[in-house]
Amino acid sequence: MSESVSATASRIDRRGWLASACALAAGGVLSRNVVTADEAPPTPGRVVDIHTHLGTVWNTTTLLTAEALLRWMDAHQVAKAAVLPLVSPESSTFPISTEYVLAQTRPFRDRLVPFCCIDPRASFQGGPKGLRKILQSYVEAGAKGFGEHKPGVKVDDPRSQQLYEACGELHLPILFHLDNQRNMDAPGLPGLESMLRKFPKTVFIGHAQGWWASISGDAGTAELALYPHAPVTPGGTVDRLMDKYPNIYGDLSAGSGANALSRDPKWAREFLIRRADRLLYGSDYLSPDQRVPQFEILEQMHLPADVRKKIDYANAARLLSLD
Repeated sequence: MSESVSATASRIDRRGWLASACALAAGGVLSRNVVTADEAPPTPGRVVDIHTHLGTVWNTTTLLTAEALLRWMDAHQVAKAAVLPLVSPESSTFPISTEYVLAQTRPFRDRLVPFCCIDPRASFQGGPKGLRKILQSYVEAGAKGFGEHKPGVKVDDPRSQQLYEACGELHLPILFHLDNQRNMDAPGLPGLESMLRKFPKTVFIGHAQGWWASISGDAGTAELALYPHAPVTPGGTVDRLMDKYPNIYGDLSAGSGANALSRDPKWAREFLIRRADRLLYGSDYLSPDQRVPQFEILEQMHLPADVRKKIDYANAARLLSLD
């Protein structure tokens, strides 16, 4: 979860993603209104949302129940949604435990997919075996992934590395938030790269400002906490990491994901096609009536049908072993 609902909406509104798409349309890339045989909107009822939450996340948001989430999913043709805990004090106003997520999703496991999470600073006994035992119990209770991993430590903190190793052993993809307060890293994301190299069997799913600002080659320290407006420049870290490491994916959710797609729509369309095997649809839906611009942005892109299939559900279904 990358930012409050009000902050997300205001940043995206100020950014004017639709204006960018319209400007791109004038250039001829998004100008068609007719969907051809090779281009299609999401397959009805087949979208898998890799990033949602339940409960009351911020002191400014409204309680989101499982039933309300399902109604929103029905309205947007979302077949399944991953539900992520928020256990780190930096991640939300109110803690959302793994146990809460497991309990709230239990009646709806055909559609709501629970994740689990442990703060790397938490106390536990038994060393790595003890940690693995905790995670194994969550897997046995239905957890399909780990996250939202959002602690106020560096991304390569030794305590997090214990989690990365255990998640790799248990085949739990890790959805991580990266900015200048949570999972901190330097420009070029050297800490993250060292983790991708050290834990090749662990799947990492990048999210939030620091990750998505790094699509551009000019992303500096300040940009890792921002929503950059300028066109994307060559040499971005995200593309470089995806070229080099097969265990890194991208979560398109929240204001950070929407901004990445709207700041330079021509580049974004090419990126979505180029990285179709590594990208996952996500909303970061966490409060009733939240605006989710990803639906409109992706539709405006007129992507090939096979690309939409991978982004909308195939990649997530493969990573989470969904039916």
